[in-house]
Amino acid sequence: MLLERGFINAIHRKVLLPTYDVFDENRYFEPGGGLTTVQASGSDFALSTCEDVWNDKTFWTTRQYHYDPVEDHLAATPMPLINIAASPFSQGKGSLRVQMLANIAKRFGYPVIYVNQVGGNDSLVFDGRSLVMDPEGKIVHLADGFAEDTLLVDLEDLPAPLTGLPEMDGDESIYQALVTGLRDYTAKCGFPSTVLGLSGGVDSALTAAIAADALGADNVHGILMSSPYTSTASVEDAQTIAENLGIRTKTIDISNIYNSYLTDLREGLEGLPGDVTEENIQARIRGNILMALSNRFGHLVLSTGNKSELATGYCTLYGDMSGGLAVISDLYKGEVYRLTRYVNRDREIVPVRVLVRPPSAELRPDQKDEDSLPPYDVLDTVLKAYIEDHKTLSEIIDLGYKGELVTTILNMVEGNEYKRQQAAPGIKVSWKAFGLGRRYPIAKARLF
Repeated sequence: MLLERGFINAIHRKVLLPTYDVFDENRYFEPGGGLTTVQASGSDFALSTCEDVWNDKTFWTTRQYHYDPVEDHLAATPMPLINIAASPFSQGKGSLRVQMLANIAKRFGYPVIYVNQVGGNDSLVFDGRSLVMDPEGKIVHLADGFAEDTLLVDLEDLPAPLTGLPEMDGDESIYQALVTGLRDYTAKCGFPSTVLGLSGGVDSALTAAIAADALGADNVHGILMSSPYTSTASVEDAQTIAENLGIRTKTIDISNIYNSYLTDLREGLEGLPGDVTEENIQARIRGNILMALSNRFGHLVLSTGNKSELATGYCTLYGDMSGGLAVISDLYKGEVYRLTRYVNRDREIVPVRVLVRPPSAELRPDQKDEDSLPPYDVLDTVLKAYIEDHKTLSEIIDLGYKGELVTTILNMVEGNEYKRQQAAPGIKVSWKAFGLGRRYPIAKARLF
């Protein structure tokens, strides 16, 4: 819709209705027939909506649609193009979007005006970064990212191209997307504050840092819940992280509760040797404590699991998966480490020991994640190839990985869909996140 002097000047109906990933527009809307020519201040403009510009045959090697409304409209009568968008953020999309729009500007020889939504809605984050390109595809105006902004543009006297453009896909953008997503989620859902388990590990440290930046340190509550297997180093690091962030903390030792469980369940568990059952009891005790604090004080519980854990099922239903929002669930473990180093860019907030110590759930003596999982650098590469790059078992093996290893990892992914469909919603920052954009059956035959 184009408004001029307080009145509706024109209405454009979106032509290309996406149905891939998180989009489901064809189910709810009828497509328009083509772009709309509008007149404003005596000049003609081609008005388009979001996906309408994402099908240029001279830019994409694979196209989603047979029809390109931009080419159909501008080839006959070139004119400035306005694109009003709600384009969600994902890693790598910012620079790709700029290249795509630049191709359109150069192809038709007119300015392109791109106006993007900003803010978080459920799992999606819209990064803003509205812009104006000159006919050579150079950015001459650029709005802020992840913040509301206003630009005043004179198309008859465009300025010189901007230099020193901000990065659009690096760690700063990913971090800001997570901050924006959490901030808007809590605001729109009516939560005044958050609570999370602060273990002294890298996942909870990054989640706490994001929460402090999103809501202010006073509105973040870190709960230290040590068990008989919690190391002194973890307790010390959790306290240091909380102090450096300035967040509120509470310490609740779960040892007595855990021992009570073991005593009361001794007969019910038939006296069998201990296994993952006892480990999961600890995680579920912690989940119950966090939910109790949420009930009493109205905090939003933040679960702290990452994408590597969620993909492989290395997480406990009704335990560490408990929560109202899974802030870092679309970050692989390696990305968690990288963003935590970004948190430490100006000063040490997360102790270096957290970044170099082998990760552990600390649910049994001397436990390490790699007791149950392949090394994260290998695991993350295989997971990304399967989940985001849609490679097959044989294609991943051809990348140089052993068949047995790849089969084991993919069977983990396939066998834990039931967990993911009961997980808290997460904030999408990749091209393919678990959640709305990845609809997959729980009940299915073994694939590998």
